[in-house]
Amino acid sequence: MALYVQKFGGTSVGSVERIKAVAEKVKRDRDAGHQVVVVVSAMSGETNRLIELASQINEDPTPREMDMLVSTGEQVTISLLAMALHQLGVPATSYTGAQVGIRTDSAHTKARIQRIETDEIQDDLNNGQVVVVAGFQGVDEEGNITTLGRGGSDTTGVALAAALNADECQIYTDVDGVYTTDPRVCSKAQRLEKITVEEMLELASLGSKVLQIRAVEFAGKYNVPLRVLSSFEEGPGTLIVADEEFESMEEPLISGIAFTANEAKLTLLNTPDVPGVASRILGPIADANIEVDMIVQNVAPAGDYTDFTFTVAKGDYKQTMRILQNDVIPALGGGELRGDENIAKVSLVGVGMRSHAGVASRMFRVLSEENINIRMVSTSEIKISVVIDEKAMELAVRALHTAFGLDKDSIQSE
Repeated sequence: MALYVQKFGGTSVGSVERIKAVAEKVKRDRDAGHQVVVVVSAMSGETNRLIELASQINEDPTPREMDMLVSTGEQVTISLLAMALHQLGVPATSYTGAQVGIRTDSAHTKARIQRIETDEIQDDLNNGQVVVVAGFQGVDEEGNITTLGRGGSDTTGVALAAALNADECQIYTDVDGVYTTDPRVCSKAQRLEKITVEEMLELASLGSKVLQIRAVEFAGKYNVPLRVLSSFEEGPGTLIVADEEFESMEEPLISGIAFTANEAKLTLLNTPDVPGVASRILGPIADANIEVDMIVQNVAPAGDYTDFTFTVAKGDYKQTMRILQNDVIPALGGGELRGDENIAKVSLVGVGMRSHAGVASRMFRVLSEENINIRMVSTSEIKISVVIDEKAMELAVRALHTAFGLDKDSIQSE
């Protein structure tokens, strides 16, 4: 007998039919002798509908009242799912975050979980009940309802799994696991059986939308085995584990390839090379709440001038250009500005890089053979990212996917 915490997102509970299908799935696991805690999101579109209602009444509602409002979305889902389970003859009880004892700080709309009181859940489980919990919400010390912010239901699921010492936290979504890359771009992409928390964090930060970063961080911190599964089709999904549990005879060199075309590159040429120049360039950009991704600085042989290149999200490109043109260049006393919106970032991610040399050189050789020019490079312990022309992005992904042995036909099927 195992204890599973199962989380179902908005699309998985988006209609009465979907809720009934979730109830059937939960019943199968309970009938197999397992204890089940279910965490659900609001039905898809419901939270946006509630936010729109609020905006029609007050353009700037207080965060406390917004939490009171949006937390009702999950309350609808938990009660409907409990009813669906009753209809199938399964004893079930629904709880809001406050009722189940999810204690948070008082940072409304982005609260953080401080502790979970599990006695009541444990009693229900021991009595053969399925426990249905509202994701995304909790209660502060004053008794105010709070919400956990974006991806909050994933975080609720992982936090409950940690508090209950569950065997697995299963995240049901609209994909059947984590893939080596986006199957829409590379038809030979394959589902990974296992991936480490560290690799998943890198992929999530690089734009993979399978899991919220906060939930993955939580799973890593509390050593909770996470599994990503599809709500719509049967399958083993992908297991996300801590590094030390990744027992592979020969761990794969590369686990995945992430890519994004949502980048723009800016270069300041012939800027006076004085102490603090990087701070003087990037300070005003940070003050405008614009995130900078990759940075390269080159100093002229004479040491008098520097070329400074960096990337930002495409949506911030025009504002960043204005800040550089109007504020930074005059303050530095000179410099020539160039920008390019037609770039893409392609990244290789894999813990195998720690113990294998030559990943970067192989990556560069593959791109060279495809006649793809590299504009910028950035590395970390388990990641290598390159900036290339946007039009070459999909070709680069497919070529690298093949070169690093990630294609379906390169890997023996079980």
